[in-house]
Amino acid sequence: MTRYIFITGGVVSSLGKGIISASLGKLLQSRGYRITIQKFDPYINIDPGTLNPYEHGECYVTADGQETDLDLGHYERFTGIRTTRDNSVTTGRIYSSVIERERRGDYLGKTVQVVPHITDEIKRRIQLKATKEDLDFVITEIGGTIGDIESQPFLEAIRQLRWELGSSQALNIHLTYVPFIAAAGELKTKPTQTSVKQLQGLGIQPDVLVLRTEHVLGDDVRRKVAHFCNVDVEAVIQSQDLPSIYEVPVNMERQGLDAICLKKMGIEPGAEPDLGEWLGFLEKRKNASSVLTIGLVGKYGLQDAYKSITESLAHAGTFHDCKVKAVFINSEEIDRNNVHDRLEGMDGIVICPGFGQRGIEGKIISAEYARTNDIPAFGICLGMQMMVIEFARNVLGYHDADSVEMNPGTTHNVIDLMEGQKTVTMKGGTMRLGEYACSLVPGSRVWEAYGRVDSIMERHRHRYEFNNLFSREFEGKGMSLVGKNPESDLVEIVEIPSLRWYVGTQFHPEYSSTVLKPHPLFMDFIKACIEYGNS
Repeated sequence: MTRYIFITGGVVSSLGKGIISASLGKLLQSRGYRITIQKFDPYINIDPGTLNPYEHGECYVTADGQETDLDLGHYERFTGIRTTRDNSVTTGRIYSSVIERERRGDYLGKTVQVVPHITDEIKRRIQLKATKEDLDFVITEIGGTIGDIESQPFLEAIRQLRWELGSSQALNIHLTYVPFIAAAGELKTKPTQTSVKQLQGLGIQPDVLVLRTEHVLGDDVRRKVAHFCNVDVEAVIQSQDLPSIYEVPVNMERQGLDAICLKKMGIEPGAEPDLGEWLGFLEKRKNASSVLTIGLVGKYGLQDAYKSITESLAHAGTFHDCKVKAVFINSEEIDRNNVHDRLEGMDGIVICPGFGQRGIEGKIISAEYARTNDIPAFGICLGMQMMVIEFARNVLGYHDADSVEMNPGTTHNVIDLMEGQKTVTMKGGTMRLGEYACSLVPGSRVWEAYGRVDSIMERHRHRYEFNNLFSREFEGKGMSLVGKNPESDLVEIVEIPSLRWYVGTQFHPEYSSTVLKPHPLFMDFIKACIEYGNS
């Protein structure tokens, strides 16, 4: 019997529902349960693929090619599960599906309404993963807060499901905020009480409360919240700020979050979860003996815009006994006069992914600086393309070399629009997305990094590609094309073997790095950065 845990939020957004969901999933998984975690976002976009990173952070991509919210990255990094398009649902996808059925005549002339048609579709999507996989628990995070108008159909759907499934099969965890008013020197529980009353007004009684706070909550505060919110005192959990998000599962386990959920569903918790490897990771992270400074050259000055990259660097750094300090460097502000000042002191440089004209010249100049000064450099997606353009301009002598995305009239289109993209007119969900094969050249740097395997699978999100008409020129001047798709001959990886570490990938390796299994390219990159820093 699959059991369902719904995680909702109140007071304000960005309290960390995704981290709590991932942490609970990790704890249940460590007890031997088969789990999945899914995100239901109330916005009307079909997916976040066309959303500005300044609003929603990075767009994460699943192996089967779904553009999703960045929380799915947390789910995968914490638990190692592979999410799919079924793990990410938006209001847009729900309404699109219902309207398509209405147009086919599936509703037999009935008036299509939010209740029951939209809510029924939400319930179907919530349970869909369990019809395809043998799962013990499905954790569903509802985006936004309970006060949002667009969230109401999702909350009504989980109210219905909890009633239909019963308390032994469905449970609600509500995450709220307990602010500290410095002037009064007090923690205030009224926002939590109000949030829970709103939830109760919608017909949902939370079984567990997780209180986000910057200060440790005393037992008196927890008892007060329990009293006013009709929740058991032991089911009032505090989630205070911690040095690392990876400490949250341990904090939740210490307070018995997973055991409480199991008991409320009629399951004897049994032995404690096996967190041996996780605790080992935290210990290595805590005791890391050195600090590595990596420059992220990009144009999105938001901490979540390159979330998977910064986390992948941190994972690899921990396994190399060092702490990685990722420093954002705005590519729009880089020019030839200041590039040395901006990049000086970096142990390594990541040329970040992105789209559009803004900031690309700064990325090209940074790639040149890294290449000519033999600084370890990692170009990802657009970053790899900037490495290619820089090489074409400054080594091959093609001074107008460019991508047709930026300059459609260039005579040296070393980066070109993919053949299959030339007839595409719709923006959303039409890029080359998801996991594809890549054949590696034996003896290359990346072949060694991947453990001397001849073929790998990696995730993509792009429209433009390396133009193979220029392959011979690049190879002849020292940039090796060491990874290609076996079917399309698309160049996936470039490297300059004569340099310390200079690699560009068309794919996004950061999407498949997890806490306990850092990505091999990030591991090799960090190793090279350490050697460079010590040289």
